[in-house]
Amino acid sequence: MPDIMSLHPDDAVRWLPQLIGLLQDAVDSGSSVGFLAPLSDDQAHQYWTKVLAQVGEKSRIMLAAVHNGVIVGSVQLELASMPNASHRAEVQKLLVLRSWRRQGTGQALMTAVEQAARQAGRQLLVLDTRLGDAAERLYARMGYRRVDVIPKFALSSVGHLDVTVIFYRDLST
Repeated sequence: MPDIMSLHPDDAVRWLPQLIGLLQDAVDSGSSVGFLAPLSDDQAHQYWTKVLAQVGEKSRIMLAAVHNGVIVGSVQLELASMPNASHRAEVQKLLVLRSWRRQGTGQALMTAVEQAARQAGRQLLVLDTRLGDAAERLYARMGYRRVDVIPKFALSSVGHLDVTVIFYRDLST
């Protein structure tokens, strides 16, 4: 099982190439994570640079699953910033290399991000995923409650408009 660690902006030089590869692997495998295949190195670099800047601003927490010095997965927690939302956060971009899927890495990252949320004083987590993806089953197994679906939410790499499922979990119960 990989180690789960927090990533910080000063880790960028070390981890950026691997993060780019992780995101490209997810997009190339058809994951619905906001990008369309093929994802260029430049697009991925810009994305991760922005994410790491948000980590530095303390508006985002980023965790990585690392095995033998290689990032095999990651997840992010966007901390809601409005005064009436300081109790919640959004789980984003649960990514696991194809070669590491179905081995417990995603669940380990989700367990760790929930702990990070508690440490940040966040008790309500929200997230979304494409209807029918393996992540949908993972979230349900971990106690996330399905709210509803949104049709035609995101364009897939093959040109279809996919349905997304909205989930939440109250960590205070």
